[in-house]
Parts: sequence; C-alpha cells; structure tokens
Amino acid sequence: MAEFETLLVEVDDGVATVMLNRPDRLNAFDVALTTELYGLWRSFRRDDEVRAIVLTGAGDRAFCTGIDRADEIPQPTGPWMMDDPGLLLGPKSADLWKPVVAAVNGMACGGAFYMLGEVETIVAAEHATFFDPHVTYGMTAAFEPMLMSARTPFGEIMRLTLLGNYERMSAQRALQVGLVQEVVPGDELLGRARQVAREIAEGPPIVVQGTVRSIWLATELARSQAVSLAHAMVGLGNDPDLIGEGQDRFASGQRVEWRLR
Repeated sequence: MAEFETLLVEVDDGVATVMLNRPDRLNAFDVALTTELYGLWRSFRRDDEVRAIVLTGAGDRAFCTGIDRADEIPQPTGPWMMDDPGLLLGPKSADLWKPVVAAVNGMACGGAFYMLGEVETIVAAEHATFFDPHVTYGMTAAFEPMLMSARTPFGEIMRLTLLGNYERMSAQRALQVGLVQEVVPGDELLGRARQVAREIAEGPPIVVQGTVRSIWLATELARSQAVSLAHAMVGLGNDPDLIGEGQDRFASGQRVEWRLR
C-alpha cells in the first residue's frame, strides 16, 4: 500500500480502513487530501483484496469539517465554471462500487457531505454532530445538500442547511431520521464500523457490488426505470456456481448468527 501525506490506510481481512489524517485541521480537506483520496478510491477498484471499506477521521473532534479555507484553490473566471475539489471525495464519483461504511466521530459538516452522501451506511459516535455552515457565511449550499438529500428527509436536510451554524443535528436525531443507521459510544465506533464492514465483506464480491449498484440506481432513477434494469443487474451479478454454493450451505443447515438492531 502506498504511503500518503493526508491519509492513513490499512487493510485487514478484506476490509480497508481509510482515515482522514489532518486532525490539527479538524480533518478539513485540501487539494492534497482530495487528490490522494480520489486516487485511493480508484486503486481500490483494482484491488481484489479489498472487499469493503471503513471511512473515518483521525481524532475524536471531527470526522471532517469541509474545505480547508487556508488552502487557496485557483478558480476559472466567470460564473459558469468552477473547480470544486470536493467532487473528488466521494467513492461513487470515482466509480467505486465496493461498499463503504462511514464511522463519524465528532463534527461532520459542510464538505464532509461530499463523502457521507456517497457511502452505503453510517455508524456515528454518541457525540457526533451534523451541520452545514454555508448559508451562515453567505454561501449558497448546493452540492452538499443535494448529495445528502437521498439519505435525509426533505424537511430535515432543508432545516439543517438553512439554519447553518445556528443548529446542529445530534447523532440521536440523525438516527431517528435515517441519516445514520447506528449510534455507539465513541470508544466503540471504529470497532463497530469494522465489524459491519467485515460482515458485508463475507458476501461474494460480484454479488455485493451488484447489489450496491442496483440500490443506488433506485435512488437516482424513477422507480419504473430502475426496475426495468433489475433483470440486467441480476444477469450480470449472479454466478451459477455461487448460487449453487449458497444453496448447498442452506441445505446443510449452515446459518450465520444474527443480532437484532
């Protein structure tokens, strides 16, 4: 695995743990981080050892606080062109369809939503908070709430965005509205996220990735359009040998131990 300036990466038992490693800047992203993270997502597409990914931030104060305002990013002139480094942060933007579990420890705000809007599931620490400061500081919020709108009810993402710095969504409220799927004590966060990722990684990769892509299609297309593509997704993602192995396990009485959430 390559060494990075802004990331910590380790792979164990099929699960890659990716940590944004700028705790002194509350894991705010600069050009270096976005470039490294985009390259990492792309490299995972070709790495069969990686079957699932955990994404988190270093320290316990912040998952990510958006763009680092100290980093000057040259922009094109005029209102119709924009180089937004945040668009490189999400795994789907890099055409990566391996499942990503986000572990949110502390603040997740503004540009953090470029990442959280493109993960499969979120585990949050009890002290995690979510907010978007754009409007408070005179900036139109567009990319971030658009990306989060698929996983957050309309009224919730609208309130979170328009109130800006005046209100933060707690981890418990995020759980209530479906933004996150589990809340755990801070010292259990990374272990729990890795457990979820390991269990996901137990599934056959082609089946898991086909399922991930199918469900994302359903969020981006009209229902009838998505269903019309389901046959193609099943045809591409099903392997007769894998189906046979699964049927044999079932017939022999093999079962996994389940838990109630």
